[in-house]
Amino acid sequence: MAASSSHPLKPWTQAPRKRYRLVDATLIDPKDGSIHQHCCIDLKDGLVHRMTKLTNQPSPADEVLAWTQNEKLTIINLDGKYVLPGLIDCHVHLATPPGEDGLKDTMNQDPATALLRQPYLAHEILKRGFTTVRDCAGATLAMKEAFNEGLFPGPRLFIAGKGIGQTGGHSDFRGPKDAEYPCCGGNVRGLGRIADGVEQCLHAAREELRLGADFIKIMASGGVASPTDKLTSVQYTPEEIRAFTKVASDAGTYVTAHAYTTAAVQNAIANGVLGIEHGNLIDEETAQLMAAKGVFLTPTLVTYETMASKEFGSFLPPAIAEKNLQVLNAGFKSLQIADAAGVTMCYGTDLLGPLQVKETREFTLRKQAGLSALKILQSATVNAARMLRQEDRLGRLKEGYLADLIVLNANPLDDIEVLDRPEKHLLAVVKDGRVMESRWSKLPIERVISTQIE
Repeated sequence: MAASSSHPLKPWTQAPRKRYRLVDATLIDPKDGSIHQHCCIDLKDGLVHRMTKLTNQPSPADEVLAWTQNEKLTIINLDGKYVLPGLIDCHVHLATPPGEDGLKDTMNQDPATALLRQPYLAHEILKRGFTTVRDCAGATLAMKEAFNEGLFPGPRLFIAGKGIGQTGGHSDFRGPKDAEYPCCGGNVRGLGRIADGVEQCLHAAREELRLGADFIKIMASGGVASPTDKLTSVQYTPEEIRAFTKVASDAGTYVTAHAYTTAAVQNAIANGVLGIEHGNLIDEETAQLMAAKGVFLTPTLVTYETMASKEFGSFLPPAIAEKNLQVLNAGFKSLQIADAAGVTMCYGTDLLGPLQVKETREFTLRKQAGLSALKILQSATVNAARMLRQEDRLGRLKEGYLADLIVLNANPLDDIEVLDRPEKHLLAVVKDGRVMESRWSKLPIERVISTQIE
């Protein structure tokens, strides 16, 4: 008797979802921080099917099987545990998985090796409670589809394709004596591609959209990891940036820009960019402009702290380590400036290689910067969903929304560092209506692959 798939074309197709009724849940709504006790949440077909308040005390049984409309319903008594939407990390790089020592080797992994390592990294991200991530350069449509089809356990993925930068900019990882490939013409290497001039920028943006990009990522200033540009350099002309934003707007999406300085951020915003990554060197005037224009900011404090830490002290070469310290020291102040100006901020990490184990520490760092627990939680839920243009499906738990949620044994609004200690407080991760990860016997992990006995 052999086991065979119920789907002959794609034998890894997921088994039908269970129907769940989670009773006596304490629901946290990140929109306003309201807490709703004794909630009943029905999950069906990957969606939040129904939400009600309990009128009677739940059954003391740990798990009860019932039948409703000829469908088996798994009823789980959460005993008042906290439930909130699945978390969203808006700046990851799946194409730089762990396995290599140091920045250079991490960024120059053999493509096949890196590809085989990415499912491991994605699974680890999911275990930390992130059911959705926005990849800001490197991840492919093939990997996105693999997660959607259940071939590998991983978060819901939104991708930029390759990050696009100018010659000698943050997408150009050649050294000053390196002439391995021609400089121009939209060349692709590693996480990025090079494009110079309006025509090449138009082509590069259209090519990334053809390859499945959900949004466009450009490099508008110098960066820490790139070897030849200064942090203070302004990259791309207004005409080039407008080429990117025109292509994106025509396709119904947006451009986000890697940018640190006031000049770079203002250049990007003035020419239609709707998202800023990092922003460590902005001033009050620039923050106020961002707030007025509705531009999203995704700070990534944790990557600079981690690269400067003793634990990973050898990750950066000395010349790059100096640039890292410059943005690390300015990062906390920029976060406070943005918060005071009312900028909408999203959660991001931008960690590379072995550093990615620190993904949840961004919660703690934003607390240290003085942000409230609610604002930090909103950055990883409702704000992130808005930037992804998925606010009618993600970021909250409401009827008709995707059934992405996490179960906690403590309230993150009392202490946001609860989310930085998943091994202690994160009981279960549900993505698309399936229990993907669990440390709690009441919510066992579901089998993903559908098989049948012949």
